[in-house]
Amino acid sequence: MDGWSEAHQTVDFLMTLRDRFHCTFIRGNHDDLCLNYLTRSEAPENWLLHGGAATKNSYDAIDRVHKELHIAFFKILEDYRLDENNRLFLHAGFTNLRGVEHEYFSKMFYWDRTLWELAKVVEKTEDKELPPRLKRYSEIFIGHTPISKESFVSPQRAANVWNIDTGAAFMGGVTVLDVDTKEFWQSDPLNELYKGEPGRNLAPK
Repeated sequence: MDGWSEAHQTVDFLMTLRDRFHCTFIRGNHDDLCLNYLTRSEAPENWLLHGGAATKNSYDAIDRVHKELHIAFFKILEDYRLDENNRLFLHAGFTNLRGVEHEYFSKMFYWDRTLWELAKVVEKTEDKELPPRLKRYSEIFIGHTPISKESFVSPQRAANVWNIDTGAAFMGGVTVLDVDTKEFWQSDPLNELYKGEPGRNLAPK
């Protein structure tokens, strides 16, 4: 949601989904940053430059009762989800070779970028033997690292990792993926839906 003007409305929508369906919501790094702002008034410059300013403005326009509902929502987000088919869902990645249950630094679940980098390296090698970090799970589904910031792209698989961050904070759309069939649906590019807004396209490289 960071970068666009309807940040709190987006969370309102997710909360209505939670009330109507059985949902699992995974914690992302920008969710954590937003929670820090709502609970401790923390607004680090790096967050503001990377979309946080729009989120801050959105939340500054609502009352405290509304904010408290969102704080409660952010606090129940899960670091990861492992399903009955040994498929792992998390925002970013993990670093412990023994798997997510042994991760020393929980923030890696929503800040790590090395998992996707590893998967891309494995995909390019002739030896397709999966390294220990990847072979623990049948499939891994992540976001966090945009496949592209400049163009409209589809979700991408490397090794057994699926990346569905198709750059919605920049020039791409929001992607929904059916993890069984790999069929996917995408919104229009967010910069077209929010005409006149920069999103995160002006963020430092």
